[in-house]
Amino acid sequence: MGKTITIAPVTRIEGHAKVTINLDDAGNVADTRFHVVELRGFEKFCEGRPAEEMPRIVTSICGVCPWSHHLASAKTVDALYGAQVPPAGRKLRELCNSLAYIEEHTMHFYFLAGADFVMGPDADPAVRNVIGIAKANPELGRKVVKARALAAHMLQHFTGKSIHPVVAVPGGFTKPLTEAERGELKGWAAELLEFAKFTIAFAKESIFPKYLDTIKTLGVIKTGFMGTVAEGGTLDLYDGKLRLMKADGSHAEFPVADYDKHISEHVEPWTYLKFPYAKDWGAFSMDPDAPSGIYRTNTLARINVCEKIRTPLAQAELEEFRSQFGRPAQETLLYHYARLIELLYNAEYAVQLLNDPEITSPQTRTTCAPKAGRAVASVEAPRGTLIHDYECDADGLIKSVNLIVGTTHNNAAINMSVKQAARAVIKGGQYDQGSLNRIEMAIRAYDPCLSCATHTIDGRVRLRVDIVGPGGEPVGRLSN
Repeated sequence: MGKTITIAPVTRIEGHAKVTINLDDAGNVADTRFHVVELRGFEKFCEGRPAEEMPRIVTSICGVCPWSHHLASAKTVDALYGAQVPPAGRKLRELCNSLAYIEEHTMHFYFLAGADFVMGPDADPAVRNVIGIAKANPELGRKVVKARALAAHMLQHFTGKSIHPVVAVPGGFTKPLTEAERGELKGWAAELLEFAKFTIAFAKESIFPKYLDTIKTLGVIKTGFMGTVAEGGTLDLYDGKLRLMKADGSHAEFPVADYDKHISEHVEPWTYLKFPYAKDWGAFSMDPDAPSGIYRTNTLARINVCEKIRTPLAQAELEEFRSQFGRPAQETLLYHYARLIELLYNAEYAVQLLNDPEITSPQTRTTCAPKAGRAVASVEAPRGTLIHDYECDADGLIKSVNLIVGTTHNNAAINMSVKQAARAVIKGGQYDQGSLNRIEMAIRAYDPCLSCATHTIDGRVRLRVDIVGPGGEPVGRLSN
């Protein structure tokens, strides 16, 4: 008889989720689902708030990626009010964005995903974590903890907060960077650049070659990709056009304000997470054997869609990556490799920005005033394209909000990768904890942030309670 395997909770991710795996009578995988089992209601309780409060409110969506929401929201209110941000204000926003990227990519690679590679996917769960890494390699542990703390310290030293920031405001940035502050930050940024160079060299030498067979077989699916590019197709994490690339490499670009002309959102009753899809590509389907409309965002997507990277070391790594894996690369575990290319890029870019004398200009903001209208803006969050869409009344009060975050874009792809991984590691009903961890590895590659991603369209919380007997047999179900 068939049976159901449940992985609950999925470990080493931001937020709460579970996986259900249904086996057929032969013990092979018939179906899987990635259930998101938490709910946040930001889109509803932002209604009625003054638009200028949004950059402060949305940072509380998530303590892991508050800077992404902070900057996307500030850009949206800029557009709503018609404000032009001065060059120094934009560069300070970009500097903060790069520092936040360094902190978050370091956290994910080493603290969340790294144990699967450093300790091994079959290692005892008691040591398959960042503490196990630190005990096995104390020098590496010290480097990692110091680098992540340094990036957070730089944000706090300059802006007052590394979490829940309040410095990006409609029209710019609240404070200029002094020459004394710039001197301090330059020294620290140089340290982070050395750490980024060490990390990608370490991974290319000790991790990726060892797991190349796993990279080529686990969670691999074929989809399109989306990311932000500047002029000439240059990777840009702060501003630009959205480039939507099909699996064959062909692509189209459009301004983020037109996202709803190209992207629709599908809903399923078994998860709080919506399923965006490219509606020009056909009806929504996440069947791994015949997907339709499915694209991915996040690090691998950005590396695939861009033509080039503006910093020299990261550009060299991009060229090496493409020479080995092609374009677009489809292997899901390559998200980790792409993440380290971005870590290097952001460290280089932070150094570039701090060497730009314009960044210390006292002109960091312009005045603006509330008005009625609708505006859309985006940034590339570490976990993918983050879209904020606000509509205001004549008093500048929020009438409606729609947020599409990186993890939401990847929801269908995560489900597809889970199914492919489960089919690869479970045969004839045989599996162990290492097999189930490999399924989780396919999820962790996307670095999902479920606190950011969950919401409902109508504000209602849907609840289902399954009632089971003393032997675990189903007795009944209650739902609203």
